Amino acid sequence: MRLLMMGTGPFAVPTFRWLLDSSHEVAALVTRPVPPAKGRRRTPANPMQDLAIARGVTIMAPVDVNAPEARKPLADLAVDLLVVCDYGQILSAETLEVAFKGGINLHGSLLPAYRGAAPIQWAILQGERETGVTVIHMTPRLDSGPCLVQLATPIGDDEDAVHLERRLADLGVEAVRQALPMLEAWDGQSPIGTVQDRSLATRAPRLKKKDGWVDWHRTAKQIRDQVRALKPWPLTFTDWLRPDGSAMRLILDHVDVVKDPAPEGTAPGQIVRVEKDRVLVATGQHLLSLQQIQPAGKRAMAIDQFLRGHSMQAGQRMGGRPTESSAAPP
Repeated sequence: MRLLMMGTGPFAVPTFRWLLDSSHEVAALVTRPVPPAKGRRRTPANPMQDLAIARGVTIMAPVDVNAPEARKPLADLAVDLLVVCDYGQILSAETLEVAFKGGINLHGSLLPAYRGAAPIQWAILQGERETGVTVIHMTPRLDSGPCLVQLATPIGDDEDAVHLERRLADLGVEAVRQALPMLEAWDGQSPIGTVQDRSLATRAPRLKKKDGWVDWHRTAKQIRDQVRALKPWPLTFTDWLRPDGSAMRLILDHVDVVKDPAPEGTAPGQIVRVEKDRVLVATGQHLLSLQQIQPAGKRAMAIDQFLRGHSMQAGQRMGGRPTESSAAPP
């Protein structure tokens, strides 16, 4: 088939690379435009564009892919199918119609669970033990088209979002490989795939900086899941409220759950015990062991290294924000 690849982020790279090496013809890459660097900041990464340049693929980067002036060049390519993954814009019905057989989308969840921009992070945040990838035949509604292929995989107990995204991106190659023959054989009119059950749909909205705040009233397991889920951004952070009244921002880099109850009368966020290689903090249930942290503006360090330069003691508090969780279930 003659294909048009649409993607921007790293999740799409393995699929794009496989398509370029397959028997299919990739007419061009459509990607989000790269904004100029500001001040000392580097130009934002676009790994899909980098791969297209290396492989000599035509690149198109419309600001609004659904604008009439953007759709015409796409239609002129006369492709059979759009292959969309980690692109960053929702395609209108008119845009989907530029390809004879519409478009497929590779999504990082087992739809209809976790529709939206951050399915991998929200699956870990919600404590899921399994996730996967889905290839859907696209409709203008977000992640709501019929499912063509679904492949599941367990989530490792210690797996964070960075590692899980890499695994799902690789798994997605096989899902797309299985889906393309279905589209080749499709007449363009008959029903295709399995319709999603809308009653089972859950949301995975784009993350915000505030989602990194720790609500110490949540359980130790929930906070540990938050640490795993929010790498590499926005990360998970709290304030250490020091005896002199100042607060030090701490990023929680590596934590674990200690299934001991906090001493009676201990408030969530209160430091229970300071040991050589860990600091135990009370939560809504059980204790959270801080093992590696990153003070604001500095590198991550093991807790014993941090304690050599800071007098953290039992009875001191972690906190610094309202008690309601910003990472509540969607």
